[in-house]
Amino acid sequence: MMPVADTAIRQYISRCVVCEAPTNVLAVHSQSLNIPECPNGWAGLWIGYSFVMHTAAGGEGGGQALSSPGSCLEDFRATPFIECNGAKGTCHYFANKLSFWLATVSDRDQFAGPVPETLKAGSLRTRVSRCKVCIKS
Repeated sequence: MMPVADTAIRQYISRCVVCEAPTNVLAVHSQSLNIPECPNGWAGLWIGYSFVMHTAAGGEGGGQALSSPGSCLEDFRATPFIECNGAKGTCHYFANKLSFWLATVSDRDQFAGPVPETLKAGSLRTRVSRCKVCIKS
């Protein structure tokens, strides 16, 4: 695969800012397609999809606690990341890097073993848990 120049892909790369919040912030997950409610005394900041972790080359990967706001991504993308090298100014998409999302579980299957299934393109969102990031009021 040929590298993509950073100038061609820059519009697709998100930027973030780490901000200090005036109070605690947390993510809540429903493990269903329903948007969860914030606990009493908390207000919603955004809704999204429950992101768990990703893999990288070899045994590498990363993730965060499900209570972290970083576990609730506003937009669902089957592969929500690419790898960019700032020194060389190139970005790559590697097909062997995987993302893991919290799945939906019906009430009747809460304690049953998982059943394998194949999802077709366009129907992935039907099995990804919804979440909401909340801030203490």
